[in-house]
Amino acid sequence: MLKVLRPALGRILTPVGQLLARTPVTPNALTIIGTIGMSAGALTLFPTGHLFVGVVVCTCFVLTDMLDGTLARIKGTTGKYGAFLDSTMDRVADASVFAGLAIWFVLGGHDKVLAAVSLFCLVSGSLVSYAKARAESLGLSCDVGFAERTERLLIGLVAAGLSGLGVPYILPIGLWFLAAASAFTFGQRVFAARQSAAELAASQADAGASEADAGASGSSTSVTGSGTGVSRSDAGASRSDAGASRSDQVDLAAGEAASAGHGSAQTGPSAGAGADAGGTTNGAASHTASQRESAPGG
Repeated sequence: MLKVLRPALGRILTPVGQLLARTPVTPNALTIIGTIGMSAGALTLFPTGHLFVGVVVCTCFVLTDMLDGTLARIKGTTGKYGAFLDSTMDRVADASVFAGLAIWFVLGGHDKVLAAVSLFCLVSGSLVSYAKARAESLGLSCDVGFAERTERLLIGLVAAGLSGLGVPYILPIGLWFLAAASAFTFGQRVFAARQSAAELAASQADAGASEADAGASGSSTSVTGSGTGVSRSDAGASRSDAGASRSDQVDLAAGEAASAGHGSAQTGPSAGAGADAGGTTNGAASHTASQRESAPGG
């Protein structure tokens, strides 16, 4: 809800961060110092009834804790461990504030109901933060919330400070409102995580269906290719059969030609013998005619 104020707050804290960047102070050191100072102030001043002074001390260390991110960006030392340490120390500081208020209601305020409300704010605030962290670790979107950490801390400290200045009923009103807002924010984040999980499951199902369709198309292409191969094999077999038939025909023709040649070879000698006999007869006839011509006429 107060995210719109972060750019303005960043412009205020940047010059301070630039000054700190010239010193050996590290962002992690600022985180730890801010948590220790805030926890000490809340757990020592709130239970003794020094609500306003306790709020001033806590506010100073809250600003110190907010400088760690600015200093890390300026020094270029941002990292996963720094983010982890900052989130963990924030939970410790928030718990100290509401634990201190609960102790005050039990010891000096004599109001066990408000003590229970303070403890509810402590637990629900931790659940709100945990719901977002867990959802994001699972890859779900959970960046929603009516009362985030900044809003919860602001409501609690302002109500306690004004109560310390003597404003009546402001602390009970602030705590009850904070309890309702924290519960509502927790429900918001659970619902957002549920929606995100459903959308993620639907997208995965669509991706699986697309992959199945692609696999089926590939199988159909393989079957078509196999059918084409079978057709080509059949065509090749038909061509082989045709070639075999032609070979048989050629062999048959060669056999017939060989038979005809053998018959001609047998007829040739007989004809020659006939020719020789005819020649001999003609020769004898010619010799007889010559003899007849040479004899004296009678």
